[in-house]
Formats: sequence, C-alpha cells, structure tokens
Amino acid sequence: MFRTIIFKIALAVWFTLWAPLLLVALPSAWLTRRFMVTDAWGVLQVARIFAGIKYKIHNSPFANHQSPIASHQSPIIASKHMSILEVAALSVYVPNVFFILKRELMWIPIYGWAFARIGLQPVNRAAGATNMNRLVAEVDKKIRRGMTLAIFPEGTRAKPGQPIKIKRGLLFIAEQLNLPIIPVGTDSGKFWPKKGRMHPGTANIYFGPALAPTATLDEIAAAIQRRSA
Repeated sequence: MFRTIIFKIALAVWFTLWAPLLLVALPSAWLTRRFMVTDAWGVLQVARIFAGIKYKIHNSPFANHQSPIASHQSPIIASKHMSILEVAALSVYVPNVFFILKRELMWIPIYGWAFARIGLQPVNRAAGATNMNRLVAEVDKKIRRGMTLAIFPEGTRAKPGQPIKIKRGLLFIAEQLNLPIIPVGTDSGKFWPKKGRMHPGTANIYFGPALAPTATLDEIAAAIQRRSA
C-alpha cells in the first residue's frame, strides 16, 4: 500500500507541474497537443517508476503514427477502459486522437481548457437524441480534419472479469459516418485497478482487426473482451 500512496502522490505532482505549461501553451492548438502528449507519456513513466507498471502494445495498426485506413474513413478506436494507463497510451500512440468524454471533465481548470483546445469532444449524457445528432456532426468535422476518434464504449472504467455492456452511441456514430471500428482490449485493471492497491507487472493493450460499421453490439463486445482481463 505504501507504494500505491507514493505513486498517487507522484502522479498528482506530475499533473500539477504540467498545469502552468499547458496554460502557457493554450494560444496554440498544436503546442497544446504536443504538451498533452508529453504529459500522457509522463504518466506512463510515473507508473513504471513508482508503481512498477509497464505496458506493451500488441498489433498496433498505427505504425509510424500513420492511420491504417484512408483519411476519409479514419477508424473509431473502441477500447476497454480499466485505468488511466490506456488513456495515456492511446494519447501517445494514436496520431491526432480525440476522445469523447463527459462534459463535466471540460470544467476542470487548465486541463479542461486544454482538452477543449486539442479537440476532445464533450457529451451531455442527459440530452438524448438531439445531443447525439449534434455529437455526430462535431465528430464528422474533426475526422475530416484528419483526427481519429477513440471511445470507451462502456462509458466508465470496468473491473477485470466484468461483462461488457456497450452503449449504443458507438454504433450510431459508426453507422452515421460509415466508419470502421477497431476493438482494443486490455488487462490494465489487474495492475492499475479503479480502487485499491497498485500491482507491479506488464499491462497489455491489444488492437484487434477492424470491424465493419454495421457490426452489432455483441460482435464489438466479443472482440473487445477477447483480449481483455
């Protein structure tokens, strides 16, 4: 438990140290993204140094930081979400990635401003169909600018062994924009759990073969779970 406490303190210090740098970078979207990617890279290093958590990425289609599919059909990354580790890893290794996140996270001082500056997409979960139509339009604009969408389709962090319950928003976006879906599985929750003690080891992040935009919820869930703890 001592190691876990030290790690959480180190992570908090890391985020705090980066806040003024992000504030300085805000006038430039390009510089803000570079700083955010470096910030994410640092999270991975803090986890390795203070918690003994390493990571390995398998079958990444983003070799040399290039999209594996033509830009007009940039894939949706549909990832299992167990910890901050996969958020940081996707931020570092997927070029021009943007996430859909609950709008309350955009209200965080400095970091929330940086999220908006680099194009992360807030969503109001209580707004219903009207919000989804607006969301699709915003996602379409960003993909046309060469960005890649990453979604945690369960909407929250999961525990190892917890069955996947995918929300229909992923299918709505994929079908409306005709975007293939790349499932991503992980076992990071075994080492970096939602609550409790950190455990040293190597977390794995697995990219699966692309699925068609018309894939069913069950097919997507099965593809993600196949490589998840």
